[in-house]
Amino acid sequence: MEETEEISVAEEKVVDISLKDLAEKLEEFARARDWEKYHSPRNLLLAMVGEVGELSEIFQWRGEVDKGLPDWEESDKEHLAEELSDVLLYLIRLSDICGIDLGEAATKKNCEEL
Repeated sequence: MEETEEISVAEEKVVDISLKDLAEKLEEFARARDWEKYHSPRNLLLAMVGEVGELSEIFQWRGEVDKGLPDWEESDKEHLAEELSDVLLYLIRLSDICGIDLGEAATKKNCEEL
């Protein structure tokens, strides 16, 4: 039994990455493509809003959906994951360009609301 559990854990793909790590990867990605000149706060915000629109389209005509999306096709869930990722990555890049530590800001906001 213990050996089976070890195999299952080893087979799982675990991704544990910080917001700071993602920000660094996004900065490297932009620098390698010489995109930094386009990454103004305004441009990043508008790009993120576009991605939020694409995310909204996924839910537009579905009505209410159950937690965990049990009735969704796997391909629909993958599409959702892609759009959520796009929004997250633009948000991280925007916060980094603005000099905001998003993790710290979110923690502070959460603590203030308790």
